Amino acid sequence: MTMDGALARVIRSAADRTAAAGVERCELCAAPVPGGHPHLYDTPDGEVRCVCRPCSVLFAGDGAGQGRYRLVPRRRVRLPAVDTGVLGVPVGLVFFVPRADGTVTAQGPSPAGAMRWEVDAGAWEKLAAMCPRLASVAPDVEALLVNTVRGLDEHWIVPVDDCYRMVALIRREWRGLSGGSRVWPAVERFFAELTERS
Repeated sequence: MTMDGALARVIRSAADRTAAAGVERCELCAAPVPGGHPHLYDTPDGEVRCVCRPCSVLFAGDGAGQGRYRLVPRRRVRLPAVDTGVLGVPVGLVFFVPRADGTVTAQGPSPAGAMRWEVDAGAWEKLAAMCPRLASVAPDVEALLVNTVRGLDEHWIVPVDDCYRMVALIRREWRGLSGGSRVWPAVERFFAELTERS
C-alpha cells in the first residue's frame, strides 16, 4: 500500500466515524462543523448550506464564488412594531424574504413545514417606506420575522437560517391540532434567545 493510499484510508475512516457519530459536516469540504456554524445560501438551488468557518471566509465578499453562494449574515435587529397587515398575510408567526429578483415570499411555520406564498412587491415597498430599516434587508439571506401570536408583538430582521430553525422547532414541538402545551413556550424561548443574541 502506498503512503497516499494509507493516508486516504485513514481520512476516510475518520470521516466515517464522524458521520456515524452524527456530527454535521461542511457541505463544501466535508470538515466537521460545530453548533452555531456559518451558512451559505446556494443561489441556484435556493437552499441554505452548512459550512465550516474557513470555507465561509471564502464567500465573505460581494461577488465571491461568482454569485453561486452568498454568506448568510449574522445580524439580528429588533424593530419597533411594524404594520405587516399591508402585506395581506393572515398568520401571526411568519417571515418575509425579499428575493434578488424583486419578489417577496412569506413563509409561515406549520407542523408539516413552512407554508409559502408570494407577497405583492408593491406592498413590501410600502411597508419599507413606513419602516426604512427594511430597505436594508439583504435579499435571499435575511428576513423580516414577525410574531404576533398570543399577545406578542415581535418584529426582527434576522438571518434566514434563524427562520428555518424556527420552522424546525415548530415541526418538532407541535402536538395534536392546536399545537399542544410545548410549542408556544418553545416559540417564546426562541424569541427570547434572539434578544440575547442580538
